[in-house]
Amino acid sequence: MNKLVRDFIPQIIESAGKTPIGYVADEEEYQKRILDKLIEEANELKEAQSLEELADVLEVIDAIYVTFQFREEDVHKVKEDKKKERGGFLERYILRDVVK
Repeated sequence: MNKLVRDFIPQIIESAGKTPIGYVADEEEYQKRILDKLIEEANELKEAQSLEELADVLEVIDAIYVTFQFREEDVHKVKEDKKKERGGFLERYILRDVVK
């Protein structure tokens, strides 16, 4: 396994009569693992487009805000600025190539 799991998973495993084997990551490892978790959850959303999978992605993003000390309002400001300058993704345009 060797992956970051939600906070209550060790207790859930214990309540099932099993013993979880693991440790608490230091800050450096946690920062790496939470970004790995984002990719894992995004891939799960890609496989099963469900509210549950999207909620998992958002949960990881919430943890990223805290871990990297990003303020949600700052992130949303940058997001809106980029959207005004470059657009969003709703027009579904696929760029195949650029020629001179």
